[in-house]
Amino acid sequence: MLDQITATRYVTPLREGGSLPGLVEADDLGTYVLKFRGAGQGLKVLVAEIVVGELARALGLNVPRMTVVDLQAPIAKYEADEEVQDLLTASLGLNLGIDFLPGSFGYDGSRPPDAETAASILWLDALTANVDRTWSNPNLLVWHRNPWLIDHGAALYFHHGWPTRGADPARFAAQPYDASTHVLRDVAGDVGDAHARLAPLVTSDVLDAVVGQVPSEWLEPAPGLVDAAAVRAAYVDHLRARVAQPAAWLPGGGA
Repeated sequence: MLDQITATRYVTPLREGGSLPGLVEADDLGTYVLKFRGAGQGLKVLVAEIVVGELARALGLNVPRMTVVDLQAPIAKYEADEEVQDLLTASLGLNLGIDFLPGSFGYDGSRPPDAETAASILWLDALTANVDRTWSNPNLLVWHRNPWLIDHGAALYFHHGWPTRGADPARFAAQPYDASTHVLRDVAGDVGDAHARLAPLVTSDVLDAVVGQVPSEWLEPAPGLVDAAAVRAAYVDHLRARVAQPAAWLPGGGA
């Protein structure tokens, strides 16, 4: 699992996000953007953040360090803002912390990544069905002149259907990806070349390691997925099936 730390002070809400993430200080003396388990999107958003973010890291892309942050009752007790206090109270326990990058700024196209890096990011988003990297919501930071990937909670849409439909890797593998609104579409190199470079890196061992970093208590049972081990295996099966069938989802097609 990811390193676990404890929040020591709630600093301020970050109202740019719909889930009202907040800035917190922790007992390792770090400062983190906290994604709350009690937010309306639920635990699956936190799972997607870890799975996609850690997969991106395994592929050599820049992603802020992630941690599991224990949020304890005294922090909520002394928060004056009622909306924030309610969210803190609903989120006691393990939440997701993302390292705060001081001095970073949102991607605006003025310093685009090189074509190969842009193609790698587009490929990752296509693989994981991430619909949330558009000009209306780039979910990229520029830090020390390099792009850093954030906010992957909208990816891996398939797990939202598990309560009713159960796991279906073949369905996910065959789902096309619309790259027409992707923020890096116009600067990305050949996505087919990116597939040739990156697909061999997405091995079962890598996927097992990535999914293995998700806290077991965040992996909610579903029809046919009776425990955390079965849920982990389902994530691996979905991503393995998709990476093996690029012709169905890779922008521009694939072999």
